[in-house]
Amino acid sequence: MSMFEDIPVDVGIIYEGERIRGRDMQFELGGPREEYKFELVQAKDLDEIEDGKIEIIGKDISELEAGKNTPFGMIIYVAGEEMEKDLEGVVERRLHEYVNFIEGFMHLNQRYDVQMRLSKKSFEKGFNSFKLFAEVLMRLYRSEMSFIEKIQITFITEPKLVEEWFGKAMEIYEERDARARGMSDDEVDVFYGCSLCQSFAPTHLCVITPQRYANCGAISWFDGRASAKVDPKGPVFEIPTGDLIDSVTGEYAGVNQVIKEKSLGEIERVQLYTAFGYPHTSCGCFEGCLFYIPEMDGYGVVHRNFKGETVNGLNFVTISDLTAGGRQVDGFHGLSIEYMRSPKFMQADGGWDRVVWIPVDIKERIKSFMPPEIVDKIATDEDVTDLDGLRAFLQEQDHPIVSRWTAAPKEEPGEIAVPTLELPASAFPIQGVPAGMGFRIILKNAKIRAEKMIIKADKG
Repeated sequence: MSMFEDIPVDVGIIYEGERIRGRDMQFELGGPREEYKFELVQAKDLDEIEDGKIEIIGKDISELEAGKNTPFGMIIYVAGEEMEKDLEGVVERRLHEYVNFIEGFMHLNQRYDVQMRLSKKSFEKGFNSFKLFAEVLMRLYRSEMSFIEKIQITFITEPKLVEEWFGKAMEIYEERDARARGMSDDEVDVFYGCSLCQSFAPTHLCVITPQRYANCGAISWFDGRASAKVDPKGPVFEIPTGDLIDSVTGEYAGVNQVIKEKSLGEIERVQLYTAFGYPHTSCGCFEGCLFYIPEMDGYGVVHRNFKGETVNGLNFVTISDLTAGGRQVDGFHGLSIEYMRSPKFMQADGGWDRVVWIPVDIKERIKSFMPPEIVDKIATDEDVTDLDGLRAFLQEQDHPIVSRWTAAPKEEPGEIAVPTLELPASAFPIQGVPAGMGFRIILKNAKIRAEKMIIKADKG
């Protein structure tokens, strides 16, 4: 029986982490195939909101085409005496948790990357209207976020209006993100942790600093501070930085301690500004992913909405799978777009001087925050399509990475002495080698394959 008797499907924490595969979905809201999608929370004065109001502009759930995706927008208006603008991103991000509480409803990502799927089974049980969806969200928000006194929700599936609101939402996200710029990690003694995604990646914890947004791009240091203040027992909490272990890699004793506790000992150290050694973990909701290109000794960056293959022949899904799940994988690093605007961006690895390839649309969004001398030296998907083209481009543009390249030392054929092996003659019978006596293997003129192998009895 559902925790809400008037809702036809169950609602509870046990459904967090449930995956809805394409063959099992009734429909998809937003997602990678849809250009326009968003979820947005707006704080209002108490007299500006009609509490409990639900508005549907466009098709309702029962009218959406089965098996297809659709443009989608959701606007949640909230008000309360303690409600403040800094809490908008926090309330917004909590959707990831609450939607996943619903049996057969999957929520991935955030903001303009949102992807939601309803299962056929839940639809057949009667979960067939956005009104039911809104009722669940309203009750969960009121029960867990006491500072919300009034709430109303608008759903939009009318394509033209989704597109119009998408532009407005992007402007609002940008205004939020800009608030923390100019602050430094060195100025504060408290960071914030977010464990919202542990249902999908139990060993992952986002560390949010003034100069390093949450990987999802939805929660800033200010958002974390506001959330921890009004909901101290919630999924966003303070992390005292403790002693600074390394200012270049961004390693803090306090962060390590909390990471170890929250990952149940699986992750013991985290360095915030590097993709090698002890990189920050990822769940899968990151906006983009940094990936190492060994042929160039440099990094590429790909974002969630990038279509096709990157310069090394891998697509976003493949690259993201290599770093998701709360693991620390050298050379792969989930990140937010806002972190790419930070002076701390990959500072231990060389920062922007180490980046060699990036999608053109992301480059256009952040180029005013990149060192001006490097902007034209970083290739995009419009400049090159493969590694040979990338190498030529970097050399032509005199990218700083070129100075790191050195010719591999020439290997001369030689003799390799293998340590003596002690094997009984019965196990490896060789004529002339007495039982119990070792033998020495010598490879002559060996490079890829041995030209000759000589086995001699070792007489001491």
